[in-house]
Amino acid sequence: MTSTLPTQLPGPTPEHFTSRLRSPAVAARVGLWLGLSFGVCFLTGLLSHYAQNTSQPIPFPTSPSWGYRVTQGLHVITGTAAVPLLLVKLWTVYPRLFERPPSLRVRQLLVTGLERVSILALVASSIFMLVSGLTNTASWYVWHFGFRAAHYGVAWVAIGSLLVHIAVKLPVIREALLGDVDDTHSHDRATAVDQGVMSRRALLRTTWLASGTAVVLTAGATVPWLRTVSVFGIRSGDGPQGIPVNRTARAAGLGDDELGDSWRLTVTNGDQSVSLSRADLAGMTQRTETLPIACVEGWSANGDWTGVRMSDVLALVGADPESDVTVSSIQQNGPYYTVNTLQKNFTGDDRTLLALRLNGKELDPDHGYPCRLIAPNRPGVLQTKWLGSIEVQA
Repeated sequence: MTSTLPTQLPGPTPEHFTSRLRSPAVAARVGLWLGLSFGVCFLTGLLSHYAQNTSQPIPFPTSPSWGYRVTQGLHVITGTAAVPLLLVKLWTVYPRLFERPPSLRVRQLLVTGLERVSILALVASSIFMLVSGLTNTASWYVWHFGFRAAHYGVAWVAIGSLLVHIAVKLPVIREALLGDVDDTHSHDRATAVDQGVMSRRALLRTTWLASGTAVVLTAGATVPWLRTVSVFGIRSGDGPQGIPVNRTARAAGLGDDELGDSWRLTVTNGDQSVSLSRADLAGMTQRTETLPIACVEGWSANGDWTGVRMSDVLALVGADPESDVTVSSIQQNGPYYTVNTLQKNFTGDDRTLLALRLNGKELDPDHGYPCRLIAPNRPGVLQTKWLGSIEVQA
């Protein structure tokens, strides 16, 4: 008794999908822009991850002061643009998942298996990255794992599986891109003959329009002149003193007792220490710097910050102005970033301030009153609010 392999995988057969729109010509063109979006999103994500590291072999630059604002804006914008691109890409290639390898030779089976595994990893990781990224922009955390670590790890899975997929499908991609979009290619499915309600060109135009619309509706969080039309832009300008906030004083567990006259900032350098009230800081030489604050969620805004240079405060305890320091917040229930390291290139930069005022007015409690850190080209999550102590690292 002999047995034969089935002619196709269980489930729908490729013959069920007859639309000409499901073709390598469409998939390759959508995939090209999807790959570019993923690439930019991946690289800017790596930059953001590096900026938040405590240890940096190459110091993260302080200039231009708007650098992180631009890269993080690009990160969120390209991630948003990828959503409709990914949906159309999956729709076009879906029938291929039910095809049996054209040959039972070991080499062909291995290539096909590698392709299917790479697609599975790419689809799963892409969906995770886009969904978790979009929910992160809305500060809606429905999971119990660390977003930053998970997002970083899965990003490598996504980009690795994408590169494998491109390598396996490169001949098909090359043929599809070099030919006219309406041409019949050798890799077209024989059953894909139904003209449908639109042409391939119309589908591509609709895809570009959907992707562009998604960008315009969200980019106002980064691009100020789009804020009137970016209805889905999260925190795109609203907030106390014209600057959005992610975490309020109340959410941080702070009230009048913690933020009142009893508040003190402790600055320590070895055995030298000083305790400063807000009045003490206000009595020192004040500087005003126009600096953006940019958040990992994608929003950013410029502000005129007034306060004391970090280097002037460190001089009170005899510290080198270019010293790595540990800055700590007095917030009560913030599990992340309550304590972080400010590297020496930031402490030595004259634009790095212990801010007391914003846009000409005393800091709002939600912006870090009595005192907060503001530094150029630094992730917003590290611009520590409600400062309690600064310690020079040995």
